[in-house]
Amino acid sequence: MIVKKRSFFELQIDKIKKDPKGFFFISLMRFSFYLVLIVLLMILGKIVIEGWGVVSFEFIFSEPKNNMTEGGIWPAIFGTLAVTFIMVLFAVPIGVFSAIYLSEYAKDSFLTRIIRTAINNLAGVPSIVFGLFGLGFFILFVGRGIDEFFGIPLLFGQPALIWASATLSVLVLPIVIVSTLEALNSVPKSHRDAAYGLGATKWQTIKSVVLPQARPGILTGTILAVSRGMGETAPILFLGCAFFLPHLPVADFGIGDYYITFIDPTQQFMYLAYHIFILATQSSNPTLTLPLQYGSTLVLISLTLLLNITAIIFRYRFRKAIGRI
Repeated sequence: MIVKKRSFFELQIDKIKKDPKGFFFISLMRFSFYLVLIVLLMILGKIVIEGWGVVSFEFIFSEPKNNMTEGGIWPAIFGTLAVTFIMVLFAVPIGVFSAIYLSEYAKDSFLTRIIRTAINNLAGVPSIVFGLFGLGFFILFVGRGIDEFFGIPLLFGQPALIWASATLSVLVLPIVIVSTLEALNSVPKSHRDAAYGLGATKWQTIKSVVLPQARPGILTGTILAVSRGMGETAPILFLGCAFFLPHLPVADFGIGDYYITFIDPTQQFMYLAYHIFILATQSSNPTLTLPLQYGSTLVLISLTLLLNITAIIFRYRFRKAIGRI
């Protein structure tokens, strides 16, 4: 018996006849996906084509010159990496420990449900609100309170790198907490029971059984936090981000004849996303700076992608280590 091979169009017609509504909605979702993908590729293609000729070693590692119409973006790159690094130091430990407490220690009470709801709602707050919060709380309250307590001149009570990082850490904290909660809840309860059966304590079970298996999910939250933080502009407008600052926010600490250079958290800084915003809106000749805008955008996307790829590699290795691949 010879079975005639049916064409693609005949198969689609059969699907329409069997389930017309299902076929319509599946086609609509498929069309939406490809439409978003095409728009994304068009945007990235435009940025790569326009910015590729601008990006060079000198552009990356030199400072802006001639009213930011020439030169490079190294201070903005350094400031972005410094803020992101300190943001991760603030957000990840607090977010992970908060998620551990909510998942492993806190009881399912009315207060716990309120906290979970507040965390989810915090993720939907506009970013500019976080900037105003950082100005009022971190700078005017905490910073100036530190200056008054120690009786020192205005040092912490002014916009600075540390307050920008702290504000961004509050911004990305819900992402870290929610992703860590999902990772902790994905660990089977039988693994915990097996550890308890062997005589392990609560903390030993969390440290040796739960956290190693949840580590890939925690890294996923860190990836999302880094991507969100590096691309934000509104929260840092009032928190120490400078229009033009050719020197780096670093200081030298002397020990005898040796000097150690470290990031100075009390200084102002340049930020890559804000730098692009300034070139596009506040420049005396935005058309002249258009190539620099594309080049800076390409560098920002490349930095975010590089950090994400690094975290993804670590996540893959952790998953492989626990036998999930």
